[in-house]
Amino acid sequence: MNYSGTLRRFSAYLLDVLFQVVLIGLSALLLEKQTFIGLLASGILLFALSWFYFAFMESSKYQATLGKLILGLKVVDLEGEKLSFWRATARYFGKFLSRLLLGLGFFMMLFTKKKQCLHDKIASTLVLKSRP
Repeated sequence: MNYSGTLRRFSAYLLDVLFQVVLIGLSALLLEKQTFIGLLASGILLFALSWFYFAFMESSKYQATLGKLILGLKVVDLEGEKLSFWRATARYFGKFLSRLLLGLGFFMMLFTKKKQCLHDKIASTLVLKSRP
């Protein structure tokens, strides 16, 4: 299997963050709530959209978010098969653990044979190059 390297994965993540910032900006303009409840509801909605974006895209036929698609990456299980929505969900929520302690869960990639981050280990996933 052709595992993705650190730079390509990080670049894909930055593209996904950029895409989400645009989405959040547009959503904020549409939702523009001035009350605490309105802001809380908007935050919950935006969190749900972020989760759904990553879980849906990584479990879709594309097996990748937009950032990963652009950079030729895909997410698979340990057998190289497409993820279920629930495995992709576990991967998404595992990223919260990867971010703890200054992102050490992401740096695990540098020291694992299959270039897995903590969230990949948790969800039993791999990120592969889908093209050179």
